[in-house]
Amino acid sequence: MSTSTTASVSTHILDTSAGRPAQGVAVRLSARAGRDTDWRELGGSATDADGRCKDLPAPPEGTTHVRLDFAVEPYFEKKQADAQQDAPANRDSGAVFFPEVAITFAVTPGEHYHVPLLLNPFGYSVYRGS
Repeated sequence: MSTSTTASVSTHILDTSAGRPAQGVAVRLSARAGRDTDWRELGGSATDADGRCKDLPAPPEGTTHVRLDFAVEPYFEKKQADAQQDAPANRDSGAVFFPEVAITFAVTPGEHYHVPLLLNPFGYSVYRGS
């Protein structure tokens, strides 16, 4: 939760190729206080059955930039393995095109930032949600 001196961040992932939330994707949150400072990893979580991370750490006071790192390769590998089990004739031997997605954005104290990730095997899109 944000306060007047901190921001807060939440996210969710929709797998647009399946039209469903992406469950089990690891998400790490990092922050920095100024564009010329080093990133500090604050912790992470994994998406739940609804594709949401409800327990990301709050950025510390003085944060100006936040980065969300989504580890999408294991999600797509599991999805591909499950599909091969169900329909072995439809095997796709291609590697995951985007093994990870890193989203960096500026924050202002007191604001909440909800950053949804729309994901498919060959592309992604993000936006500031509400």
